[in-house]
Amino acid sequence: MLTGHLPHSKMGKTFTHERFVNLIQQDFTLDTLYCVCGDELLLRNETIDSIRLHCRNQGYNERTSLILDANGNWSAIQECTQSISLFGDLKILEITIPTGKPGKTGATALINLANQVKAGEITDTIIVISLPKLDRATAATKWAQQLFDAATVINIANIDRQQLPGWIKARLQLQNQSVDDSTQAWITDKVEGNLFAAHQEILKLGLLYPEGKIQSEDIEQAILDVARYDVFSLSNAMLEGNGKRTVRMIQGLKSEGEALPLILGVITREIRTLYTLAVARQKGENFSGLFRQLRIFPPRDKLIRQAMERLSLKHLMGMIQHAHDIDRLFKGYPVNGRMDDAWEEITRLALKVVNPAIL
Repeated sequence: MLTGHLPHSKMGKTFTHERFVNLIQQDFTLDTLYCVCGDELLLRNETIDSIRLHCRNQGYNERTSLILDANGNWSAIQECTQSISLFGDLKILEITIPTGKPGKTGATALINLANQVKAGEITDTIIVISLPKLDRATAATKWAQQLFDAATVINIANIDRQQLPGWIKARLQLQNQSVDDSTQAWITDKVEGNLFAAHQEILKLGLLYPEGKIQSEDIEQAILDVARYDVFSLSNAMLEGNGKRTVRMIQGLKSEGEALPLILGVITREIRTLYTLAVARQKGENFSGLFRQLRIFPPRDKLIRQAMERLSLKHLMGMIQHAHDIDRLFKGYPVNGRMDDAWEEITRLALKVVNPAIL
C-alpha cells in the first residue's frame, strides 16, 4: 500500500523510464511535482497514467488537465493550486507543454510553481508536467533548471531500431506470448518508427491468439505494414551503412507521397557535412571542435564517424555532383549518364553513402 502524500525530503530526483516503472510497482511516497520528459509519446502517456493511478489510489480524485504553449493561460496553474475543493478532495493537476517552449510568461509561471513546491506551499495537489525531450539550450534555461530542481524527473529515452526487437519481446511477454527471432525481426520491420502502432499491433495479437508461442504465418496475417518512414530515419540508416533498410525507407517515403526535394535536401546535407569533415581530415585537423561547430552531438556523432571510415574526399565530391544531377532531373532536365527517374537516382546516391563500392 502506498504511503500518503508527504513533503519530500529530497528534491530534484531523476529516474530513467525503466527505473521509475520498477519503483512505481513498489511502496513509495508520492511527490508533489513530477516532470515526465521524452519524445516517445506512448511511453510518456503510460508513465503519466501510472502516476495518475497511484494518485487516485491515495484519494486524489479531482483532476484538472491543462495544455499550454507560449500563448497559453498560465495563470490557470496558480488558480488550480490555490483553489480549495468544494468537497475537500485531493487534486491532480496535469500540465502538458507540447512544444517544450513555455515563452516568457510560462517560464515565470513555472519558476513560481517550482518555488512553491520547494517551500512546501502546495499540500493538497500532485502536479504532473509532460514535456518533450528538451534540447540543450532549453534544458539550460532558468525555468527548466528550477523546475527540474524541484521535481521528480522521469527521462524517457527514444526506442531506437536496435532496441525495438527487445521492446517488442518484452511487451509480448506481458501477454504471456512469444515469437521466434526471425518473426520478431519481421515485426520490427513492419512497425519501425511508430511505437504507437507497435503497441496496437501487439495488443491485437493478445486478442487474436492464445498465450504461448505465435506462429510466423499467423503473425503475417495479423500485422499491418505500419512503419512510419521519415527522412531522419533514412538519414540514420544511410549513415550506419544499412543498405536494405535504406532502400526500404526510400520506397516507403515514395509510396507515402513524400516530396523528393525534401529527401534530396536531407541526403545532400549529410553529404556536405561528411565532405567538410573529410577536408578537415585531409588537413590533419581535430574533429572534436568541428563536431561542436557543425552541431553534431551523440548519438549522431557515432553514425557520422562510421560513415567517415568508409568514405573518402573523392567519393564525397562525386556524391555532391550526383546530388546536383538529381536536382536537374527533378526539374525536367536530362543528365548524361543518369537514369530518367529521379527516384532511382536518389536511391543510387543513398546507396553510395551506404557503401561507395556498391555503384
